[in-house]
Amino acid sequence: MKSFGDMFMAANGRFAQIICTLLLATSSRGAIPQKPADLFQETNIWTVHLKFTPEQWEAMEPQGGGGFFGGGQRGPGGPNVFGPAMFVAPAFVRQGDADADGKLSKQEFQGLAEKWFGAWDKDKKGALNLEQLGGGLNSVLMPPNSPPVGGRAGRPPGMNLQGPEGKRNGLASAMGIEFKYVHADLEFEGQRVQDVAVRYKGNGTFMESRGSLKRSLKVSLSEYNKTAKVAGISKLNLHNNVTDASWMNEVMSFRLHRDAGVPSPRSAYARVFVTVPGKHDRKYFGLYSLVEDVDKSLLDENFHTKKGAVFKPVTPALFADLGDDWAKYKQTYDPKTELSPKESGRVMEFCRLVANADDAEFAARLGDYIDLDEFARFMAVMVFLSDLDGILDPGQNFYLYLHPKTQKFEFIPWDQDHSFGQFGMRGTQEQREHLSIHHPWQGENRFLDRVFKASAFKTRYLAKLDEFSKTIFKPERFAREVDEIAAAIRPAVAEESAEKLARFDRVVAGESIAPSFPGFGGPGRQGGPPFGGPGGFFQSNKPIKPFVKIRAQSVAEQVAGKSEGQTLPEFGFGRGFGGGGPPGGPPGGGPGGGRGRGGPGAFGPGMFLANAFLSALDGNKDNSVSRDEFVRGFAQWFEKWNSDKTGQLTEDQLRAGINEDLSPFRGGPPGGFRFGPPPGAPVREQ
Repeated sequence: MKSFGDMFMAANGRFAQIICTLLLATSSRGAIPQKPADLFQETNIWTVHLKFTPEQWEAMEPQGGGGFFGGGQRGPGGPNVFGPAMFVAPAFVRQGDADADGKLSKQEFQGLAEKWFGAWDKDKKGALNLEQLGGGLNSVLMPPNSPPVGGRAGRPPGMNLQGPEGKRNGLASAMGIEFKYVHADLEFEGQRVQDVAVRYKGNGTFMESRGSLKRSLKVSLSEYNKTAKVAGISKLNLHNNVTDASWMNEVMSFRLHRDAGVPSPRSAYARVFVTVPGKHDRKYFGLYSLVEDVDKSLLDENFHTKKGAVFKPVTPALFADLGDDWAKYKQTYDPKTELSPKESGRVMEFCRLVANADDAEFAARLGDYIDLDEFARFMAVMVFLSDLDGILDPGQNFYLYLHPKTQKFEFIPWDQDHSFGQFGMRGTQEQREHLSIHHPWQGENRFLDRVFKASAFKTRYLAKLDEFSKTIFKPERFAREVDEIAAAIRPAVAEESAEKLARFDRVVAGESIAPSFPGFGGPGRQGGPPFGGPGGFFQSNKPIKPFVKIRAQSVAEQVAGKSEGQTLPEFGFGRGFGGGGPPGGPPGGGPGGGRGRGGPGAFGPGMFLANAFLSALDGNKDNSVSRDEFVRGFAQWFEKWNSDKTGQLTEDQLRAGINEDLSPFRGGPPGGFRFGPPPGAPVREQ
């Protein structure tokens, strides 16, 4: 039998929508919260109304960050559009910049061509075929986790997810996008707070929602008025959950961390309305999750002190030794608090231990720098959730806290929208469900590798997995929580659209659905490989209920020694980038089964870009590149890319040139696939 609410919504009339909205407002709204504990309850749904002038609204719109793989889309994004340069430019600079001045001279560029050809031509035949180009590119794009050699000091190897020096980190920033605070007015449950600061936020989620109105927002209440607060807090993080049709991944993951004893943000929900005279009149933007900021309030709640250092690292080489100058570490660790020399020195001390100590010394001193009990709980939950968009792979989406008394590092989770194994660009669904508890990270990770070999940590970690498997990892616990949250937020989801409600109901019931990204051209876009459909980047993921059933059993069996679990391919950005290899291909990734790091047949980002290199460098079109063609092609690139003819190729010139001439989809990818529209394009209402 249909519920009363279902019958109302089925009427699909304006009157039904108004009644449901009024019922929602009166049922979810209580007294205005006075403290964070009142504000942050998983089933609380608050009403937030932001008011901008047209000028403020326009000023908030960021520029930059064009198409997905370049495809000749230079535009306002300039050299920082997301293209092959995101992968290739750091490798060019890292391996070619002999004098470490951040530029490549003509001599350095030619030397790099000679160096790469010599290293990639392993059989010394004097020519490189497609497979050798792919293997060679893999070897330089995804090197072992070690400090960079040459290039800009402090930059980690691999894909560059760091922003320019002094800017925020993450994909959007690396693509040249900057978020600016603007003035606005806020109404929270009818309580007015004048002159707050608002900006967009997010990285992948921003790019994925750029073509719609519903983008994630950060509201700083005390930016311009130091005493302004709501429920005792000064920042509101409003997350759009664009990657999550259930709206629950992040909320439930944070709850799981807290139940495991891990310091973690609290959360609730908010219905967000926006007014911009002449554009939006109390326009409903949608249901957002409301996430606690990692600030002094959170520190006080979890550590009973507001002191200590907070960092937000972005590096696949966590705790790599970058030398004795803090300036080389600052962008990588992105401190969120003012640091004393002792605090920055503590980071560098531990980096030296991780990089240089022998196994006995490392094991003996690890507990002096890391709170091993807390880290065991943190890793147990992360591994159970198969969260491959954080510390287990790109090295992002978590905070480090240096406790002022113990001088030990503790870990705080962040950005959990891809938890519950829902990061389809890493491995296969089966690999994420059965992810190894003993080696859950992808590729080489010196820090995790050494920590997992230390018995003081491993014993605690396995004990926590065993304990949690019998308590908080129980599938029925997650099923109850899904149903409780779904009952609370369903009317607010229905307010967004009937289409989103239908998707929501399916995932709550445990059904898999096709991905839906507002910036990608609409729900369930079937663009064909490599972007959609079988074998594409964005595969359907199992929702929470069916995932946790399989995952809980796999973890319990691994703890009991009945199963080894599955490790991820050494390289990979999911199917199409090496996460499990191409559809129908051999296990381990790519032609030949992925024979070693960067070797022939390794299927990774290099194989994806190899065709572009072959096309650009193969002058006589014999499907191979001779030494002369390789060196001559580099010389031609230098002359073309060095647009100001200074004889020094800057990083911006390098990025622009690579995106222009080495896009796998020059002229635009199939179907016009983009991370959102180009700047200035019309924005979809929903």
